[in-house]
Amino acid sequence: MAGISSKGWPAPAKINRFLHITGQRPDGYHLLQTVFQFLDYSDLIDFSLRDDGQVRLLTPMPAIAHDDNLMVRAARLLQPCAPAAVGVDIEIHKRLPLGGGLGGGSSDAATVLVALNRLWQLNRSPQYLAELGLQLGADVPVFVHGHAAWAEGVGEKLQEIALDEPWFCVIVPPVHVSTAEIFSDPELTRNTSPIKIADFLQGKGRNDCEALVARRHKGVAEVIAWMKAHADPSAACVLPTRMTGTGACVFAAMKTAQDATEVSAQLPADWNAFVAKGLNQSPLLQRLQQEG
Repeated sequence: MAGISSKGWPAPAKINRFLHITGQRPDGYHLLQTVFQFLDYSDLIDFSLRDDGQVRLLTPMPAIAHDDNLMVRAARLLQPCAPAAVGVDIEIHKRLPLGGGLGGGSSDAATVLVALNRLWQLNRSPQYLAELGLQLGADVPVFVHGHAAWAEGVGEKLQEIALDEPWFCVIVPPVHVSTAEIFSDPELTRNTSPIKIADFLQGKGRNDCEALVARRHKGVAEVIAWMKAHADPSAACVLPTRMTGTGACVFAAMKTAQDATEVSAQLPADWNAFVAKGLNQSPLLQRLQQEG
């Protein structure tokens, strides 16, 4: 296997169409309800196989030690399933912001699991990979399975859901939001009443983290206010402005790419945003199908 290279595996962004915190377990993990949808906007990961057992990330990540990186940890979790001495060099072309609520780290880990399962010829099931991934983070399983999903539990109980696939204008505030800090904040709402899928499809739902994050981070509050003023009044807007995950990114959903681009074009000059299509099937699954 040594010397085999495979490039451009996508690790896509996700958004949370809504996020309710419905309780907290005795071990501190939060119970939630959410809907995950993918975007056609991704990190890209390259792999080069080794025969000396080493797992090396060749692209250093700011403020994350090599052995703590989720991509390295994912490869090492899967390595006991592989033949002896199998290893890998990993390079990432990073596009998704850290601390943005787009699932970048979890998505990167899931892509490593899925890609190496194929490249190392392990033939492990998606369910097996998802269970491994859950050791790395609650969002990893949805990226492994690769379908838009209704999620409960800590985010690992997944039910595929068919959603509309609008175009999103996503603003990236210059803010890193720590999920751990938000979930540990005593002001976080933790008792939202559960809803049903039918309720969500009728337009119910909010992000329970949004108000708290906006209070803690002025930059997020400013982005939310701007997006509500510029996107929500438009006839092209099909979903109201919402923050994704624990932040910091904020999205509005529009009917067409042109509509989303027009909103993005109005941004203040020093703000960052991107336009992406909502997808019910992950680009990672599409890549896997191409591999045959």
